[in-house]
Amino acid sequence: MGSLVHIVDDDSLFRHATARLLRLHGYEVIEYPSADQFLAQVCAGAEVGCILLDVSLPGLSGPALQRRLVEIGSPFPIVFLTGHGDIPTTVTAIKSGAEDFLTKPVAGQTLLESIGRAIARHDTESKHQQRMRDAHALLETLTPRERQVFDFIVRGRLNKQTAYALGITERTIKAHRHRIFEKLGARTITDLVSLAERLGILSEQADADLSSSAKSPA
Repeated sequence: MGSLVHIVDDDSLFRHATARLLRLHGYEVIEYPSADQFLAQVCAGAEVGCILLDVSLPGLSGPALQRRLVEIGSPFPIVFLTGHGDIPTTVTAIKSGAEDFLTKPVAGQTLLESIGRAIARHDTESKHQQRMRDAHALLETLTPRERQVFDFIVRGRLNKQTAYALGITERTIKAHRHRIFEKLGARTITDLVSLAERLGILSEQADADLSSSAKSPA
């Protein structure tokens, strides 16, 4: 995500002072006096960054903006700010994915630490999601038969067991295994098992489904 912070607050003095603080610590900052203006920028393709978001705003409120962003699948991490926070609002914001809920006036160091955590968590989640997309893409390179053989391999089945279950020769199974390792960039069975675990393939139900799906592709 880089180091961009979107400040959404109708208090211009607070907004400008906070922007100066963040810029002094190396952040790029964009200011918005309302949630509606920020949302318009999101629709126009605003760069992803941490949102420093006031709760009480003219027009669309901070929590309402958060709900809209969740609805459209926005990746923006949020740190809420309020002059008079209440527990229900705080709990709802955190459950909806907000990183933190700070009460004004907030110490500069506290604010910086909260923004730093939000950015770090977002970066971690983004990398995980990218790894999942990459893993799914790799799995989709397998043919239907190779995918069946893959399922047997990651559950520890021997070549002869897989050949018997699929009704093909053990030599054919070995050929499929070779192509599977090549396509998935795996060097060991552990690599394949790790991939299967990341994708949630190794479930009890999936294990039970091996025999029922074994006879379909040729």
